[in-house]
Amino acid sequence: MYKLCIYIPESHLEAVKQALFNAGAGRIGDYDSCCWQILGTGQFRPLDGSQPFMGESGQVEMVAEYRVEMVCTDELVEAALAAMRAAHPYEEPAFDLWLLDSRCNPAAQN
Repeated sequence: MYKLCIYIPESHLEAVKQALFNAGAGRIGDYDSCCWQILGTGQFRPLDGSQPFMGESGQVEMVAEYRVEMVCTDELVEAALAAMRAAHPYEEPAFDLWLLDSRCNPAAQN
């Protein structure tokens, strides 16, 4: 089981979440579409050669983004990452992927 943490601009929050849910992420036991989210401010500076979704090359950009966390089973993680990248507007989406201890997934212990 993995935990995916991704930063998504407000404009694409629901589309990216739905793509991940459609790929099988965000399922816990008999529940689906499970996630946790909080609004914050992301910062980046596009460098020469980049093709930013927003902002200009060489200029620091600050944007409202949601940090969204959800779990994903081992067998669906590659599909979830592909779905996230396809739905996310950023050229280089920022995300973390953490392998969880098996004690975090009681179904895996059976």
